[in-house]
This record gives sequence, structure tokens and C-alpha cells, in this order.
Amino acid sequence: MINQQKVQGQYYIGLMSGTSADGIDLALVDFSQTDKPPILRASFYQSYSHTITKQITSLYQPDTNEVDRAFHLDSKLAHLFAQAIKSLLNQEQLTPDDIIAIGNHGQTIRHRPSGNYPFTLQIGCCQTLAMLTGIRVVGQFRVKDMALGGQGAPLVPIFHQQLFRQSTHANFVVNIGGIANITYLPAQGAKQTVLGFDTGPGNALLDDWFSKHHPNSEDKFDKNGTWASKGQENHALLTQFLQDNYIKEVAPKSTGREYFHLDWLEQQLAVFTASTQSQYETVANNVVNKVANKTLTAVDIQATLLAFTAHSISDAITALTLQGNVYLCGGGVHNNALVNALKERLHTCANSLELSNIQSLNIDGDILEAMAFAWFAYAFDHGFKSNLPAVTGARASCTLGNSFNP
Repeated sequence: MINQQKVQGQYYIGLMSGTSADGIDLALVDFSQTDKPPILRASFYQSYSHTITKQITSLYQPDTNEVDRAFHLDSKLAHLFAQAIKSLLNQEQLTPDDIIAIGNHGQTIRHRPSGNYPFTLQIGCCQTLAMLTGIRVVGQFRVKDMALGGQGAPLVPIFHQQLFRQSTHANFVVNIGGIANITYLPAQGAKQTVLGFDTGPGNALLDDWFSKHHPNSEDKFDKNGTWASKGQENHALLTQFLQDNYIKEVAPKSTGREYFHLDWLEQQLAVFTASTQSQYETVANNVVNKVANKTLTAVDIQATLLAFTAHSISDAITALTLQGNVYLCGGGVHNNALVNALKERLHTCANSLELSNIQSLNIDGDILEAMAFAWFAYAFDHGFKSNLPAVTGARASCTLGNSFNP
């Protein structure tokens, strides 16, 4: 815990670079009103170049020369983070002395929470970032939870708990990034605890499949789900997706782009082809039903992937409760087709689940995770417990993070 009387600054900066690897989110957060939720004072976003995105995503799977590539990028990202922070300070006419600390989540390139020796790796060197900015950095938040036997993820549910501490109703916060995750905040008086876990793919597979079939597109994603909307969901393929081992696994659980990626999808399609190629046209009610894989187009696969994201999120929610508020955040909220599919799926399963954008609470959903890591730095400085064993599976609660001085 730091001595707050010796600190010149008044703000924390939260830094997040998610599994979509599209850019850097920064949140300037004010914690001075301790009896109220933290206040977002400003935000900043810096997109990555196509080259940086490719360098990041190429490290999601084992390949050649990984160590050199990963740790060159570790330093390069720290420089990019520092440039973004300086831009935020200039935007707000602040100096490094106005900032107590930076909460740096970093860029996850590998997350292996299972097996005999689980590990997680986030790059964007905290020590380099501290030296470049002249601001103390708190980072490496996941490691201690994993050392205590936890998944090291998701971490953000405890921050969501802070935001909704005045609410008496059951609430869900659904973050749809590259990977989708949910936080469940039970109604007051319910005999349940706060839960959170990754439900499966969010935008990851949608982005990968779109990019493969639109290599010359300026967009790296299916904007508004326009392409997916032109396809037809394949129910048999969707059923197969939903039988994936991770989807069926019970929480605590977490995953990442090293699991749900283009190779995973290609393998799923190969299995689907093998299971259908021996089937022939069948006749029922004088209608010919073609089940051969040749009828499954690229746009149909995109439509099915969109349904996969919506179903896996909805199924996770309805398994916990059939009544409450569901608030969406993350990049996926800008995909209208995905939001509509999730809304339709939830209403089919439970009419008493109300779906809204978290913006309706005057909370910026695009910057919420960056705000969370400002809070993790604040919690580190005050010695607050900042993991939830019921969420991650850790043996004990603890204060997450390490401090790096300039």
C-alpha cells in the first residue's frame, strides 16, 4: 500500500488491449469520492496498424521463433502504450504528476489455465512503460490468482460488483470482445454468489471468418453483422458447435484466442463434412432436403457463427436465472445483427430477462474494461482483495498485481 499523502496525482489510468487485438483503450478514472462508484473523467482509443494486429494474433498459437517475436513485441507494445498515454495526457492537459498509477492489463497472447503447470502471458512490458511515461505502473494482475490455483480470469466481475452495489435486482454484465464473458450479480437476499466466466467466442470467429473471405476489405470485421445477415443459419452445424468441450464445461472456466481461432473452425467444418458426406438427399412431405456439405456456403457459416455466439451467451445466462437485467458492453454491442440474435434468443428462453446496452446506465461500455484495470491499480495501492475465488477457482482471495517504478 502506498502512502497517499506523498502522492501528487489524483487520477489512475486503466489500460486494456483485448483479444480482438484492434487497439488500445485508456480510461482516466477518479477515485476521490470513496463513498461512490469511480468516475470516468476521460477516455482515449488508439487503433493498431494491420501489421501490429497480425504480429499479436500470430502469437496466439505455437509457431517458429516465438520467444524472439513475443518479447520484441513486448517492448514494442510498451512503446505504443506510452505514446497513447502521452496523447491522453495532452488531450486532457495533464502531466505525469497528475497520475497516481497506470493499471496495465497488457495484451494476452497465451492463456493456458488447465493442466499440470497452467500459465498466462500478457505482453506490453510494465517496467518499460513506467520508464517511458515517468508514471508508476501496476500490472501482471493474473499471475497471483493462478498461483493460488485459479484460472486467472475473468478478473473484471469484482469491478462490476462495485458498480452495481446499490442494485437490489439480479444483473448480468455481458462483455462481447474477441471472447465473450459474463458477470452474474445475484439479487440482494439470493442464496447465490457473484459468478463470472468466459462463455466462448464473442467476435473472434466472426472476425476470423470474415477476414478470410474479405481479404481486401478495409474493415477487419463484419460491420453491423451485415454479411452474416445475408446467410442462413445451419442448425446441424450450430448444434455441433454447441457440443464443443469448452462450451459444455462448467465454471470456473476461462479461454482465449489460442482456443477459439480459425484452425478450430476449420477442424469443426472438416468434422461436419465427414459427418454429412455419406448422407444423401432425403424426401419428406415431397420436399427435397439437401444435407450434403456442398450446400453450406461461406455466408451461411458466418450466420451460424453469429448464432453460436448468441446461443452460448444466452444458454450461460439462463442456466443461472430466468429473471433480471442483462447489460451488454464491449465491441460486440456495435454488431446489430448479433445483439438482435441474442435478444431474440433470451426472450425465447426467458421473457423476464431484459436486455440493454450498459450505456443506458451512463456507463461507457467500450471503455469499461479499461476502467476496471484502473480500479485494480487502485485496489493494489489500498491493499483491497481484488480476486473472487468463486469466479476464478482460486484457493483464497488476494490483492492482485505488482508495482513497477519509473
